[in-house]
Amino acid sequence: MKISLSYLVVLLTCFCLFAQAQRNNSSNPSSSQDSIQSKRAVNKAIYANARKTTIMSACFPGLGQIYNKKYWKAPIIYAALGGISYWGVNNQIKYNYYSNNLKAIYDNDANTINTTNYSSDQLITQKRYYRKYRDMAIMAGALVYLLNIIDANVDAHLKTFDVSDDLSLQINPYSNFDYNNKLQAGLTLKLRFK
Repeated sequence: MKISLSYLVVLLTCFCLFAQAQRNNSSNPSSSQDSIQSKRAVNKAIYANARKTTIMSACFPGLGQIYNKKYWKAPIIYAALGGISYWGVNNQIKYNYYSNNLKAIYDNDANTINTTNYSSDQLITQKRYYRKYRDMAIMAGALVYLLNIIDANVDAHLKTFDVSDDLSLQINPYSNFDYNNKLQAGLTLKLRFK
């Protein structure tokens, strides 16, 4: 069996082209895999940073803001929590005071006396008043604590937000007359990517 030289050249060329195509196909998925993996690594770093910040802020209020390098927010959080704590503790002390005086009226013990000039109905009113504001202080403290965690998380996510000079937003007034010569007014919003 005799194989012609031209047949051999064509066969060798086809083999080389097939090998080159296989190499390109195998390299493209790996390069796309590499780009996907690099994107995943970047996203993981961003979200891991946000997760870490959230946990830090949940464990110790203000620590997430410090980790995000927003140092000015930590004193605000401490002042809010300190003021609310003072308000709650002060109301708890007064609640206990009026509650103990109310107990002194009804316990039939000569050693305990009502040190206020209030009647039992007035003591009940005072007790309810301070319990209400103590409970409000607890809810306000929980709200500040949650806002602290949310702020740290959002701030960590927005660290990677694009605020370059290539973005612009314009809001302009709009006016036009319709077919009945009635004035139409509004705002136009233009978002440009340079």
